[in-house]
Order: sequence, then C-alpha cells, then structure tokens
Amino acid sequence: MKGRRPSLSSPAFGLLLVLVVVLGMGEVIKMGGAAPSAAQCHEERALAVTACMPVVFGKLPTPQCCERARVSHTECICPVITPKVAATIHDINRAVRLIEGCGRRVPRHFKCGSITTP
Repeated sequence: MKGRRPSLSSPAFGLLLVLVVVLGMGEVIKMGGAAPSAAQCHEERALAVTACMPVVFGKLPTPQCCERARVSHTECICPVITPKVAATIHDINRAVRLIEGCGRRVPRHFKCGSITTP
C-alpha cells in the first residue's frame, strides 16, 4: 500500500478520519473566521490520510500526524463520518488511547458525524 491512499470508503480512511477528528477537536482553527472551502476540506482530508497512514498498520501517530490533527478543521472531517464509515471503526477506545499518547485530552461524549467518543 506504499504510495497509495486508501479510498474514501475504506476502513483505513475511516480510522484516519476518526484519529484526526478526535486529535484535532480541541483546537479547531478558523481561517480568517470563514469556513474552509470544499477544495480546502478535500486537501485537508488527503493530507491527514497521508500523514497518519502508519496508524492503520498498528504504528503510533507520528509527529506529522499529530500536527495534521491539530490544524485540521472538524467541519471538514465530521460531515464525512457517515454511519457506513463509523461502522468501519472497530475500536474507538484505541483511537482515544492513541490521541492521549499525542498529549491531547479527549473530551467525553464528543459527537462528530456518526461517532461519539466514550
């Protein structure tokens, strides 16, 4: 899978989105007060998938993955967490543990799309 990004409907993409959302939810960055464009959101999701791919294969988040999580907008990520994508996330607690390993506090009961943190 080296050099390839997972498809938008793959379990890998779902896990990466959840990781990015929960990592980044403490610091939503607004771009000049305006919501990001559809093109900016698409690019943010693509960058997050690339930076956080090792997580899918059991690795810890890299500094690049944690950084990407901090600068990603939840309004770009949450709308694509559909019930179908959420169903691919088998262990939200693993995602929470990884996030806390990055030094981020995870709010309880945070809702993003079809996922709510424990």
